[in-house]
Amino acid sequence: MGSVLGDLLPLAVGVAISPIPIIGAILMLLGKHARTTSIGFAIGWLAGIVIATTIFVLVGGAADDSESKTSAWIKLALGVLLLVEGIREWRARSGDHSTPKWMAAIDEMKPFTALGLGFALSAINPKNLMMCIAAGVTIGGAALSTGSNIVAVVVFSLLAATTVVIPVLAYQVAADRLRDPLDRLKVWLQENNKTVMATLILVIGIVLIGKGISGLG
Repeated sequence: MGSVLGDLLPLAVGVAISPIPIIGAILMLLGKHARTTSIGFAIGWLAGIVIATTIFVLVGGAADDSESKTSAWIKLALGVLLLVEGIREWRARSGDHSTPKWMAAIDEMKPFTALGLGFALSAINPKNLMMCIAAGVTIGGAALSTGSNIVAVVVFSLLAATTVVIPVLAYQVAADRLRDPLDRLKVWLQENNKTVMATLILVIGIVLIGKGISGLG
């Protein structure tokens, strides 16, 4: 169990410091319907992580049961994809720092729409989805008990969701104090999101390639 949690930690950090959902959460906290939309977004974000990871826990468990090396091949493939994406992000890091167009609509967004957006960014967005897949396959392929699988998914999901969930919860009790720090963080992330994401993806891609090669050996 301990080694599995150790393998999950860099993946959880990778999801947690993904700049775009953090910027989205901050924009909601600075918007007209801050309290309600931000809660919807946080619920969707956490739910997406849990569901995506759980699906691939089952995939990893099936691979282990059939005594195949599917889990290792998945990690290797994900590692290569992340490495390629990381190189692409790194080469583009000094280019356009504009944020996605959907962020312009956040100020008028309603809670249910925000929930759907949070879910999409965690469970459908390719970069975060690849890390959830890797986490699920890692857990499922470890041949843990059902209870241990649940604990591992919960730990991974909570760690991965912290950078969105904690600011949202903190805002509910200290909104006025958080406005200026959130605004400064938003500006910094908008200026540096490509560099942060590129570095992160490159590191995790290399780790997954190493894990995949080790599993095949």
